[in-house]
Amino acid sequence: MAYRDFVSLIHKSTPRDYLARVTQRDKAEVAELAIQWDYDYWDGSRETGYGGYKYDGRWRKVADAMIAAYGLKPGSRVLDVGSGKGFLLHDFKEACPGIEVAGIDVSPYAVEHTMESVKADCRVGHARKLPWPDDHFDLVISITTLHNLYIQDLFPALSEIERVSRGGKYICVEGYRNEREKVNLMYWQLTCRAFHTPEEWQFIFERAGYTGDHEFIFFE
Repeated sequence: MAYRDFVSLIHKSTPRDYLARVTQRDKAEVAELAIQWDYDYWDGSRETGYGGYKYDGRWRKVADAMIAAYGLKPGSRVLDVGSGKGFLLHDFKEACPGIEVAGIDVSPYAVEHTMESVKADCRVGHARKLPWPDDHFDLVISITTLHNLYIQDLFPALSEIERVSRGGKYICVEGYRNEREKVNLMYWQLTCRAFHTPEEWQFIFERAGYTGDHEFIFFE
């Protein structure tokens, strides 16, 4: 299990006003809207989610780095667990013509609004039960998704990622290393269910039998 710096390539490019997130509007109210995974979360205001989740090409550098790190080539199969609107999958296909991609997301809204280039490759579903056979993908990724699961779903999701991969596996989750980062995470998050330090995440990975790579993002 290796630590990878993929999402860190773009994570710090987004400015965040942590205090505004909890003072401008009732945080519990906006969180209730966010966990519906509908318009408010993806394309509503910044208070309830992304504030309009639109393709801007920023994920291309992540796709390029993953292709290089995992030796992907035409014919390789990649699964994104928590694929959102398919931006990263689109960039995979542009960066490596002939690659086969698949995506799954719990949000019907996100899948309905997935980019046309990969829309046929994405479906609605839950990470705890992936509808593919064993050893089907050369790379399975899940970026800022699994921390949104309660513990009873988190363990099966990790096991499923392990099961359907015949090669690379990469997970990125939120975490905290000190009290400031913990508070900032609590202020900023809208959908998080698993609040853990890196050491706790390592414990969970090992108990779930997850053997792939990982990365943490922190709110400094």
